[in-house]
Amino acid sequence: MPTSVVFKVMFCSPRIPPNTGNAIRMVAATGAELHLVEPLGFDLSEPKLRRAGLDYHDLAAVTVHPSLPEAWATLMPARVFAFTAQAETSFADVCYRAGDVLMFGPEPDGLDTATLADPHITEQVRIPMLAGRRSLNLSNAAAVAAYEAWRQHGFVGGV
Repeated sequence: MPTSVVFKVMFCSPRIPPNTGNAIRMVAATGAELHLVEPLGFDLSEPKLRRAGLDYHDLAAVTVHPSLPEAWATLMPARVFAFTAQAETSFADVCYRAGDVLMFGPEPDGLDTATLADPHITEQVRIPMLAGRRSLNLSNAAAVAAYEAWRQHGFVGGV
């Protein structure tokens, strides 16, 4: 029996170090992979990023890609779910499979129109919120998505 089901969380051009640090901690806890697409708005050695990730950096699978095309070259073939407040489909209505990519845009604006039109994207999805709210914090949104995907697989490998 497998000890984990691997999902891939992708941050395109993240700008806030603690969000990425929190995501590093989350992927270490879930067995997911974190894929960061440059340009990054910080240096990976920044103290705020290190502090947010605590001692989980050595337990996390983190890959930095110089560009989105280079990320696709590494990650394909895969289903890609782009998280955006403009989507109609709820992220909870997706049946996630191992290897799926959960894609998030930069703070504070999210994925731009050109990126959302990328043919590698399988579907655009949203995390429901109350009316009048713009978005969730990036690391919180990624955690909600990764845990839903993992939940659908019975938290394989979890304790």
